[in-house]
Amino acid sequence: MRHFLEFERPIAELEGKIEELRHLSAENGLNIAEEVGRLAGQADRLLRQTYAKLTPWQKVLVARHPERPHCRDYIAGLVGDFTPLAGDRTFAEDQAVLGGLARFRGRSVVVLGTEKGADTEARVKHNFGMARPEGYRKAKRLMRLAEHFQLPLLTFVDTAGAYPGIDAEARGQSEAIARAIETCLDIRVPVVATVIGEGGSGGAIALAAGNAVVMLEHAIYSVISPEGCASILWRSADNAQDAAEALRLTAQEMLRLGIVDQVVAEPLGGAHRSPQEAIARLGEAIEETLRPLVRLDGDTLRRQRRQKFLAMGSIVAQ
Repeated sequence: MRHFLEFERPIAELEGKIEELRHLSAENGLNIAEEVGRLAGQADRLLRQTYAKLTPWQKVLVARHPERPHCRDYIAGLVGDFTPLAGDRTFAEDQAVLGGLARFRGRSVVVLGTEKGADTEARVKHNFGMARPEGYRKAKRLMRLAEHFQLPLLTFVDTAGAYPGIDAEARGQSEAIARAIETCLDIRVPVVATVIGEGGSGGAIALAAGNAVVMLEHAIYSVISPEGCASILWRSADNAQDAAEALRLTAQEMLRLGIVDQVVAEPLGGAHRSPQEAIARLGEAIEETLRPLVRLDGDTLRRQRRQKFLAMGSIVAQ
């Protein structure tokens, strides 16, 4: 059964009526195709109208939709011969960060991403996509592996942020994130980063400091979650909608501000309605983005990437 968000309730009611009519037609042999078609057209128009004017907070809800494709889905749909690599060679394996060797459309690559999990059991296993220090140290290790074997790096970001627990802080969370960002900016191979859901804080940018940053249409990218921002500024998470507006966290704002390089359109109603189509569209965007990058030498790639991020402050300040 499809999960509907609160603002999708009118759409849910229409689609519910359509399903009832189809069920009635199947049971009684009634010819109600005309009525079903009329309601389907009405539902389609309502869906288009709703998603054409989503508020920033509604974008947050869509980016967090439980049926939205996750990192594991993009890896399964876009690359072949995936060989997962585990552990940071220091402390432990972190299931919130997935990574390994793979082939993307005939080209050997290293893939990295944050995985939230699709159900309760998987979410607990992957810690809701919130990595601990060992996750970022694993990411750093695989980035260096990509550089060593001269393989492009593809990353898939979907995290509310790094895990804020005491144990993570005790093991050097901030240092691990900083080292991952440093390494991402330093390696001499093409890096294409994609924000597929939530891009939260340093936990996201640790895997997203790429030569090109691609963002899905209804993904979000922000220094802090709206709830966290509201708790600091208003002393209450009840103001999360106001925070979402102020943070300018939508893909469209990120493109306007020069933070990301491309926004990939999602299927009508969001990636959760047509996951395979969303995955295919992102795959095309990655291939187009990667093609010119693989022609550049390592020093040029590194210089371009560092200049891109150093220039962001001046862009935002204008």
